Amino acid sequence: MNVSFRFMTIQDLDRIVEIEQRSFTLPWSRSSFHQELTNNPYARYIVMEHDGQIIGYCGMWLVMDEAHITNIAVLPEFRGKKLGEALMKQAMALAREEGTKTMTLEVRVSNIVAQSLYRKLGFLNGGIRKRYYSDNQEDALVMWVNL
Repeated sequence: MNVSFRFMTIQDLDRIVEIEQRSFTLPWSRSSFHQELTNNPYARYIVMEHDGQIIGYCGMWLVMDEAHITNIAVLPEFRGKKLGEALMKQAMALAREEGTKTMTLEVRVSNIVAQSLYRKLGFLNGGIRKRYYSDNQEDALVMWVNL
């Protein structure tokens, strides 16, 4: 599948919120994304497009020499096509270009599919954040990779 990547803009927020709501039980609000794009100098957000439509996005914070993935999502109908992998590779390349040395993220301990993708990209387990997710008190697995 042919996709392209670019930086997220304010004009993308309606579509991003739609993808967020279709992907997560605790979706970020439009105002949260707006704040990230306008007031967070550490934030970098990219979108993935297919046929001119945004089908996924990834956000991260770049602080000193570390990149922290804040969120990543692909529309449900586009999952299972290695697009999440392409999106993560794009985010990792951007983080490397910005001079970061490591990348980290949290993932639900029950989200085996995402964990498998991250391991495929070289991420290793780094620890557990107990009761990290407020919707059901699920633990988060912290994962790291050297870039």
